[in-house]
Amino acid sequence: MPQPPRPRVTLAAVAAATGLSVATVSRALAGRGDLASDTRARVLAAARRLGYTRSGEARGRPRAGTARLFDLVLGHFHDPYSDEVTAGARGAAAAAGFDLVLTAERDRPDDDWPARIRARGSAGVVLGLVVPTAGQLAQLEAAAIPVVLLDPRSVHTPPLPVVHTTDRDGGVSAAAHLIDAGADRFLVVTGTPAYRFGRARIEGFVAEVRRRLPDADVRRVDVDWTGRTARRRSAPFMASVRPGERLGVFACADTLAEGVYAAAADAGLGIPHDVLVVGFDDVRTARVLTPALTSVHQPIREMAAAAIGLLTRAAAGETLEPTATVLPTRLVVRASTVRGFGPAAPSA
Repeated sequence: MPQPPRPRVTLAAVAAATGLSVATVSRALAGRGDLASDTRARVLAAARRLGYTRSGEARGRPRAGTARLFDLVLGHFHDPYSDEVTAGARGAAAAAGFDLVLTAERDRPDDDWPARIRARGSAGVVLGLVVPTAGQLAQLEAAAIPVVLLDPRSVHTPPLPVVHTTDRDGGVSAAAHLIDAGADRFLVVTGTPAYRFGRARIEGFVAEVRRRLPDADVRRVDVDWTGRTARRRSAPFMASVRPGERLGVFACADTLAEGVYAAAADAGLGIPHDVLVVGFDDVRTARVLTPALTSVHQPIREMAAAAIGLLTRAAAGETLEPTATVLPTRLVVRASTVRGFGPAAPSA
């Protein structure tokens, strides 16, 4: 005997389950209005649990179908790193027949970027340097929008596909090169907060120095990821360089290397005569510094393109596994570590 159809769940039922008004529930489900992210997540979870439908079918994205677009979410744009990410993602999306929307993550509780993405029916999201909250993920999951994490700041990530590079190996290659170039002692300039990738770079660098030069003097300074602070905090080490010494500096980002260059100039030291400098990222900063900066090349464009590639597969119906795609670093040698390679800063 056929079973009678289940009664349709109403907005009022969802409102009662959440303790919110019908109007608030309606805005949350439609992806509209200035609502807190946890409120939206609570509504979406209740609607999913109760089986709420608008027209007899399970709710998904608020608009019919899926748009031919992907969202790239970053905390900031228009710096060398984000420019590389955007270029790589845009090229890969265009090649796959998708548009790319740039979405700013404002890192505050009332930021509704998941609701905006859900409302426009995005086919997928790349989160760059961002680890989403449980509430944000709930909104995207309720709309069946796949998410890929690009170079997340934390090792503790949700079970999602991740794309990153070999940060630790990059630190190893930086140390090996400075040792081979004749550095006598070492300074590591890293950023704080101590993100996953920064810690891995330092671990690789220090491990390689200890392996090859167990008694070497290795110092570390923590700065706020800006060249200005790197200049100020590395100044005492520049002042301590004695005639005939060669200080090997590993800056965990090319922007920090800029500050190291300035501190060396302040102390009247030459690069690479007195101070050898290796950066990390190999963005345009590395090429415009004088002398040109030796840097660990992070394949940023390729990483972004790989993340878009995963979303393209998901859009074609493939289920993405929560695994890591790891692209290799490589050391690009320039004049900041090799005498005679190119124009060098004048020595004191």
